[in-house]
Amino acid sequence: MYVSLKDVGAHAGVSFQTAGKVLNGRAVAVSSDTRERIHSAAAELGYVPNVLARSLITQSTCTIGIVADDLNDWALARFVVGAEREARRRGHAVLIATVPDADPDAEGPVRALIERRVDGIIAAAPKLEHDTRVAKLLTGRVPAVSLHHVPGGGVPVVGSNHRRTGRLATAHLARLGHRRIATVTGPAHRRVVASRLRGYQDALAAAGLQADPALVEESDWSSASGHAATMRLLDRDPEITAIFAQSDLIAVGVLSALHQRGLAVPDDCAVVGCDDLPLVAHTIPPLTTVHLPFYETGERAIALLLDRIAQREAVPERVLLPVELVVRASCGAGGVPADPGS
Repeated sequence: MYVSLKDVGAHAGVSFQTAGKVLNGRAVAVSSDTRERIHSAAAELGYVPNVLARSLITQSTCTIGIVADDLNDWALARFVVGAEREARRRGHAVLIATVPDADPDAEGPVRALIERRVDGIIAAAPKLEHDTRVAKLLTGRVPAVSLHHVPGGGVPVVGSNHRRTGRLATAHLARLGHRRIATVTGPAHRRVVASRLRGYQDALAAAGLQADPALVEESDWSSASGHAATMRLLDRDPEITAIFAQSDLIAVGVLSALHQRGLAVPDDCAVVGCDDLPLVAHTIPPLTTVHLPFYETGERAIALLLDRIAQREAVPERVLLPVELVVRASCGAGGVPADPGS
């Protein structure tokens, strides 16, 4: 049974209107003793403010919706945690709706958030980046910010420069003297994959190396798929001496495949990943990778969304947070620092 303002007012000997104004920090002409009595009554009874009732007055639920892919994905989970904590710090609660795999009603989770009158929505479901039905909901009903591209535009995007990610990783390998540099990508239909592949090609061109389609192999982001893709690469070209894996989970599969083939890392083949998951500092050998600021991206997405909700001017269409190469033993760099200009 919830304690109401009427209960607090009765316990303190004042009207519920006076109790409400005092507890909500609004101006009201009462003595300091009365204020203390109201706060003591609220604490004694366990009063919790009714946000729903307040929303009828303010026309705001102080709630942000997040529509997300599978939260088993560590990177995506860090984004959501960063967003939730920043929202809470700014006085907003968060509702999370996830998109199941192969769901024919992919816009259902977004509609569910809108029906609950969230003040805004953050899209953290990359599998929906080509879904025009979801895009229509995100551009037409409530303010929204996305972690990924939304068809048709109109929704600000917060993320990282994935082309630079591919360029950093590949340029570092080229600087170490590698000439047969392969890459294991994520699913080809993903925009992030295309961007990282362009960065890979940029770095090869800058190093005077020819991009060879035979050195590019697709996976599905998993370590098992990364393992299989690496086996296919090595079957085609046993002279490969370096591999850029487009995610750390892929890189774990790459390391496993190289070990299975009897190739030492980094002596026979260097490996660079992408994401900087906590586990890759403890692979054998520890994995060189590109650090992506997932938590900070969640924080920035909330800040941008609240600016949109408040209708502040000059909300940017795209915010890209910096990425950084983290050099460990898997690339064989030794004491050679990463080139910040790569």
